[in-house]
Amino acid sequence: MSTYDEIEIEDMTFHPELELFTYPCPCGDRFEILLADMLDGENIAVCPSCSLMIDVIFEPEDLEEFTAMAGTDSMQVGITA
Repeated sequence: MSTYDEIEIEDMTFHPELELFTYPCPCGDRFEILLADMLDGENIAVCPSCSLMIDVIFEPEDLEEFTAMAGTDSMQVGITA
């Protein structure tokens, strides 16, 4: 599977109320990936309007701050200290 680009998680926008990361897509829409999917090991964000995908670069421990912002219990989603 070929991706359009590799994007660091820090360059994405996190929407805590939706538990969703987004990044602008060249088509005018945005790439999207859910926090829950990332916690499950997924790292490909897709654009719902075109066929482009990006590879999100992150370490599992990077997600801890986002689970806290979203109010998600990290023990319930598999993150351990």
